[in-house]
Amino acid sequence: MKSAPKTTDSEDKGEPRSLHLRILEEVQDNIVSGRWPPGFRIPFETEMAREYGCSRMTVNKVLTQLTQSGLLVRNRKSGTFVKAPQSLSAALQITNIRTEVEQTGKTYSYELLGDRIRVLEPEEQVLFGLQNLAQVREITCLHSANGTPFCLEKRIINMAAVPEIQQVDFSKDAPGNWLLKKVPWNSAEHQIMAVSASPEVAKALQITKGDACLVVERTTQNDKGYVTWAKLSYPGVQHRMFASFTPTG
Repeated sequence: MKSAPKTTDSEDKGEPRSLHLRILEEVQDNIVSGRWPPGFRIPFETEMAREYGCSRMTVNKVLTQLTQSGLLVRNRKSGTFVKAPQSLSAALQITNIRTEVEQTGKTYSYELLGDRIRVLEPEEQVLFGLQNLAQVREITCLHSANGTPFCLEKRIINMAAVPEIQQVDFSKDAPGNWLLKKVPWNSAEHQIMAVSASPEVAKALQITKGDACLVVERTTQNDKGYVTWAKLSYPGVQHRMFASFTPTG
């Protein structure tokens, strides 16, 4: 672990960057960088408190926060360990996010954050191959596992290809789930990226601005043209992409 100058909780209160936040960021950095791989037992609270020159309670609050976010797993007898990513986001198929969550043994929940009908922006016209006045439905929603943010979904649906979408209520069910059940598609394209969390994404996923995110951008088409574009943002340290292949040629 990185060494830290000895400070006290009382001294740190006057600093713009709290000791709590510094410990949090350094532990996250050790996990994200791979210095602390899955299964690694991190230093005991008393060791960390001594290193940072703070109370054990300060360290405990940090480790509790990271445990709740899914980065650590705690055992009263043996200590605190880096948790292995449990979710498997399929890279080469269209999956139901609810199914992804439930396959990890967690309870799924859903929240609609935004829903509006609008016309395409100029930069989106190339993406969809549609004219200026084409109407789309834009939906933003949050998928959670055991109450912890799992995936932030932003989706744009072409209403010309799916006219019935205008009447669908997405307050309780995710648009991706409805589309998989109701709208046939014949081609899809995925782009998979590692990006730093923007303020908006960080707030929704309850992570720190600039943290690593795994982002999947997906477009699907059918005989009527482009159906939907979706951007799925996952907290990077909790997810990995998975795909199986067979030889070709």
